[in-house]
Amino acid sequence: MSDIAIQVDGLGKMYRLGASMSASDTLSQRYGSLRDSLAGLARAPLGLAARLARRSSTGAVRRHRPDFWALRGVNFTINDGEVVGIIGRNGAGKSTLLKLISEITEPTEGRITIHGRVASLLEVGTGFHPELTGRENIILNGSILGMSRAEIMRKFDEIVAFAEVEQFIDTQVKRYSSGMYLRLAFAVAAHLEPEILVVDEVLAVGDAAFQKKCLGKMSEVARGGRTVLFVSHNMAAVESLCNRGIVLQRGQVAFTGSQADAVTHYLALAAEKGDSLRDRTDRQGSGEVRIVGMEVRDTKGNPLDVVASGMDVDFYLHFESISSKMHRRVIASMAVKSHLEVPVFLQHNRMTGDDFGELSAAGAMVCRVRRLALAASTYRISVSLLAESGHGGYLDGVTDAMELTVVEGDYYGTGEVPPSTHGICLADASWRMEPTQNNKAFLAAG
Repeated sequence: MSDIAIQVDGLGKMYRLGASMSASDTLSQRYGSLRDSLAGLARAPLGLAARLARRSSTGAVRRHRPDFWALRGVNFTINDGEVVGIIGRNGAGKSTLLKLISEITEPTEGRITIHGRVASLLEVGTGFHPELTGRENIILNGSILGMSRAEIMRKFDEIVAFAEVEQFIDTQVKRYSSGMYLRLAFAVAAHLEPEILVVDEVLAVGDAAFQKKCLGKMSEVARGGRTVLFVSHNMAAVESLCNRGIVLQRGQVAFTGSQADAVTHYLALAAEKGDSLRDRTDRQGSGEVRIVGMEVRDTKGNPLDVVASGMDVDFYLHFESISSKMHRRVIASMAVKSHLEVPVFLQHNRMTGDDFGELSAAGAMVCRVRRLALAASTYRISVSLLAESGHGGYLDGVTDAMELTVVEGDYYGTGEVPPSTHGICLADASWRMEPTQNNKAFLAAG
């Protein structure tokens, strides 16, 4: 029997920009709902009319659409029992790769050879039928994996207990909250004994306790000799869970090796001076307002390349309004993470009660952080803009928009500078002595 779980040779996936679906995505079409099919039939006459109108106005139908290769020339081998972290910036092709391995969509070129049953958790409720109950979906998913009813029922109670949905197991899953969906979906994927478990960043939507529970279960699955593919931006989780890493960059394999070396390579890539913030394309949101630049200044307005612990600093988010729509009550957010992607703090103007009013065509949103309570290290800052009024929704969002280097500073004003090995956060604290008589009751109880 082969020791290889997954073999990928010359894999490529191309999308045609502007097209609702490329020719290579015909497999995905098979999973459309009846509602989608009926909606498509209803829209067909309108689509035909639009095409005829374009033909009459331009004299010809525009046949060519630009092609976008989400993946191209990807080659790697994963052996049985390996726990592999797939890492890379947003838009690197991680989720596309997992969809191809999970056979949700077909490759444009190349080949994937898989030995074993694959269970995937790529988004909340993957593979669930909303009209079926939790119980029925567990049985359905097990059957899809090729398991007998006896095998499924042997694991049934364990799945329900892990998901903590005992009270709602006979309720249609369309009535579940996103948290319940997620718990049951992960429980099904992890407990029905697949040879290969594929998990995307979906765990990020769970609470901290559930994430810890899931990571523990994936470790248990890995110790059982099964293969795990894990996509995450949490480098600490990748280092602790995986024994190997694959780094993707612009749809190609940039590095493959040990998980520690892969994380180091990824962080080095992310630290390179790449596209300016204005030119970054790996962003989210409607784009009506865009963050086009970011910088740090001292309180006198002088630009800073590095900052010291304990300084008062201003973070400038330079923006431009692309549309003529007036935006009021915009929420600007900064999420600061460590070099291993561990969250440090998040700050936004709704939290502080600051209102920008109606945005101008261009300007800067400035966040002042007093006595920066970070130890000497390198941090990464992601930014976003959210429209709270009107239709709402994200206007713009950029992961790793800026790298912040913090050097040692006299945070306490005593000359005692704590090393970064003591932790990344500095506490604004003081100590005092109290006489024994104030603590007699405590000492007596002890």
